[in-house]
Amino acid sequence: MQRSDVNDLVAFLAVARAQSFTRAAATLGVSQSALSHTVSALEQRLGIRLLTRTTRSVSATEAGERLVRTLSPHFDGIRAELEAVTELREKPAGSIRINAGEHAARSVLWPALARVLPDYPDIKVEIFIDYALTDIVAERFDAGVRLGEQVARDMIAARIGPDMRMAVVGSPAYFARRPPPKTPHDLTAHDCINLRMATYGGLYAWEFEKGGRELKVRVEGSVVFNNLSLRRKAALAGSGLAYLPEDEVREYIGSGHLIRVLEDWCEPFAGYHLYYPSRRQASPAFSVLVEALRHRG
Repeated sequence: MQRSDVNDLVAFLAVARAQSFTRAAATLGVSQSALSHTVSALEQRLGIRLLTRTTRSVSATEAGERLVRTLSPHFDGIRAELEAVTELREKPAGSIRINAGEHAARSVLWPALARVLPDYPDIKVEIFIDYALTDIVAERFDAGVRLGEQVARDMIAARIGPDMRMAVVGSPAYFARRPPPKTPHDLTAHDCINLRMATYGGLYAWEFEKGGRELKVRVEGSVVFNNLSLRRKAALAGSGLAYLPEDEVREYIGSGHLIRVLEDWCEPFAGYHLYYPSRRQASPAFSVLVEALRHRG
């Protein structure tokens, strides 16, 4: 097999896995047109179509799927061996891709990385902000960050943050117009700032617990975001009540810019965990990252 054949197969696998020439081109560091030409040349050489292309999507044909199943274990094995070789280096090095939500990235990941990365200039970390419960294996991430209760049982998990609490808050201007809710059920009569999460397929139901009793309340309101900082801004502007991590609003509650309600219904819960596949062979760089993030409180 010639080297060009190997390069063409790598290109095909990247497109088939990403189901997109654009995403695969970004991953490989080549232009979309060059990648399309490479895959087309491979198809012509083999005499069979490997990918079905439409204006909106790319998917493997039956022959393409067979080739993916055959090639993937071999190329993944080569990649694993190359990573193992890098472990022989005296200084940890390599790239690590982590999938995390906005709050986890800002409150836990970045503070830890800012402390440790200056000591390891050969370690490169990419944090991909994502609000969906992405399959990190399928999307080729090295690790992800989720709340403890959301981590799948077949994953290795390391706690990286303290227990968390949520807070329901509104501005003084809002409460000048509306009486404070006494119970979570009262929220149905309030203008609430909603959160849309792709994983849930709709608006997120606010979760409460008190004395072992759990409640989920689907609230209504005039604005919906999929972003934490915009929900906080909307609450500060008096647009409605917001349901946010306590640490994100603590200073505003202290200054009087926000008023907290239903505090007795917001009990602590397990905080963030770093998780990764159990079959993953940890490189020195990844081990450094896990130790830097591990919660010791």
